[in-house]
Amino acid sequence: MKNITLVLLLSSIFAVSCKKDIKMDSDTSTTKIPVAKKIAKKLEKHNDIRIDNYYWLNDKDNPEVIEYLNAENEYTKKVMKHTEAFQKDLFEEMKGRIKENDTTVPYKLNGYWYLTRYETGKDYPIYIRKKETLEAPEEILFDCNDMAKDHAYFNLGGISISPDNKLAAFSTDVVSRRQYIIQIKDLTTGEVYSDKILNTTGSATWANDNKTLFYTMKDEVTLRSHKIFKHKLHTDTKEDIEVYYEADETFNTFVYKTKSKKYIVIGSSSTLSSEYQIINADTPNDEFKMFQKRTKDLEYSIAHYNDSFYIIANNDDATNFKLLKTNEQTTEKEYWKEVLPHRKDVLLEDIEIFKDYLVVNERENGLNNLRIISWDGNEDYYLPFNSETYTAYIGNNPDFNSDVLRYGFNSLTSPSSVIDYNFKTKKSEIKKEQEVLGGEFNKENYESKRIWATARDGVKVPISLVYKKGIKLDGTNPLLQYAYGSYGSTTDPSFSTIRLSLLDRGFIYAISHIRGGEYLGRDWYENGKLLTKINTFTDFIDCSKFLIEQNYTSNKHLYAYGGSAGGLLMGAIINMNPELYHGVLAAVPFVDVVTTMLDDTIPLTTGEYDEWGNPNEVVYYNYMKSYSPYDNVEAKSYPNMLVTTGLHDSQVQYWEPAKWVAKLRELKTDKNKLLLHIDMESGHGGASGRFESLKEVALEYAFLLDLEGIHG
Repeated sequence: MKNITLVLLLSSIFAVSCKKDIKMDSDTSTTKIPVAKKIAKKLEKHNDIRIDNYYWLNDKDNPEVIEYLNAENEYTKKVMKHTEAFQKDLFEEMKGRIKENDTTVPYKLNGYWYLTRYETGKDYPIYIRKKETLEAPEEILFDCNDMAKDHAYFNLGGISISPDNKLAAFSTDVVSRRQYIIQIKDLTTGEVYSDKILNTTGSATWANDNKTLFYTMKDEVTLRSHKIFKHKLHTDTKEDIEVYYEADETFNTFVYKTKSKKYIVIGSSSTLSSEYQIINADTPNDEFKMFQKRTKDLEYSIAHYNDSFYIIANNDDATNFKLLKTNEQTTEKEYWKEVLPHRKDVLLEDIEIFKDYLVVNERENGLNNLRIISWDGNEDYYLPFNSETYTAYIGNNPDFNSDVLRYGFNSLTSPSSVIDYNFKTKKSEIKKEQEVLGGEFNKENYESKRIWATARDGVKVPISLVYKKGIKLDGTNPLLQYAYGSYGSTTDPSFSTIRLSLLDRGFIYAISHIRGGEYLGRDWYENGKLLTKINTFTDFIDCSKFLIEQNYTSNKHLYAYGGSAGGLLMGAIINMNPELYHGVLAAVPFVDVVTTMLDDTIPLTTGEYDEWGNPNEVVYYNYMKSYSPYDNVEAKSYPNMLVTTGLHDSQVQYWEPAKWVAKLRELKTDKNKLLLHIDMESGHGGASGRFESLKEVALEYAFLLDLEGIHG
């Protein structure tokens, strides 16, 4: 699946004095509205001139910018002040459904059982292991509650255990820009070595000698993962050897070890092509060997088993991918032999290899399927799922020799389950089902279904719905419509304890599976990108109209929600059909598309050309400008809106939503609410901590419920 990465331009801007230029207007409630000053910035391309009056906001080192953001936060707080008690109630309600004293289902790896524990009153996980049996004494690997004490934000990244089980490479991010520091802990003594490897992706891979560690470095400015280094234990990190440099600015690189533990793999990928190099994990000082050289439009991934590699690839027009096999000595494409053919209506998403069985994760007609195939050819069948609004996926299966497949299942009405399926006995065992505390939840009280809207070009677009049983479909129901619709990322219909706070208050929740994702296969993605991107937006709008026509809701009660590239979706739909929506939630929205994509000095921008197009070409520039939310704000009425962002966001920088809100304030003709909430401590993923993020959800839900006149 694509990495959803949008890194925006860094630029020097006007230095101006504080305070005097932040003006305050007032609305009918006399609450002061912050108004950003205007400094015209001329942006010219293809003989087309755009004027950006709020370009100056993209300098968080400017005290005036911070003052303006703080003013927006203060305004949001004042407007929402009458809901503060309700927000606290919502927070406690959502938190109260979550089991605080909880433990994940253990899995066994290399002689140890690994699990994660959560304790009452603590925000962060505790990672532990037990040797050989679950009855053995526990060994605490990392207590994130202790590690997070002195930080407003904390995230423990990847944990990689050495093959001899004595060392752990781990990574931390305390800023929320996804620039991780890697360190090494001696699990025998508890000592954390003083060496720190800065500015990494957070993941690290041990060679089989227990001394050599491979990791991925990021470009300090662009945050593109561009170099693979090799670190030798007990040596200065300054002596680390660069083993690979990804020179193509449209590619990112990464490193991992195969499940068989035989190979270290360096991967490179862009939106539409990939490439791998391999070495034997026993000989980490060897030169990496090319698996299959990158070719335009060739996407592939590899898995090792016995003396062969299995390849998921889209070569020879296999749009939905097929499975191939090759000997580990002859890895080039001309030696690949077909195992599972390409199917027009079935998307091959993933595989899991066991000693006796191959498990294939497929998607047909939008639905997840898990296919079991024995290597001896005697068995080929699917696990049964009796729903149209569910999510099923391959879980954590690190052991080749196991006779058990671990997988996950949930639906819009059924809490998440971790299930072990035995290949030999054909029996399933639920190892853990998510507990919903509070005593009021009963999945029989909720109903889910899948319906199909007809888009304006005649294409059928699926919508997954969930609501509390007994509601009348008379057009008066509040409905929250969600979608993402980019990068081929599919939003499967899954369970949420948090969402119950809306459902129990009469909301319908709808997921529109619009083009731009891969819900209905690879073509579904291809028809929602580049010069067909507008299909993403019109699909959402046509789903909205269908929901209104079918009396699920009305434009007085319809709300839309999307984040990141889904925030771009929100910006586009309110420019195109603002009258359809009573309110909109836009989280970390990517809304200044043209300016961002024109900054080709940032590699992560050029890496997005296959998704959005290259605006240095006039055809893409014009198309992009036609839908870019920031460029298309007009003097007209817009819905009530709550926009959220994080000051340290490394994917969609804070200034995009800040500029967008400033321009909307300037031009909109209505008296509807327009609120901007900036988390001054976090980035793209929001606040850290198990429950802290629920406070922002409580704000969002209070915003929606307040618009419906619901305050309890």
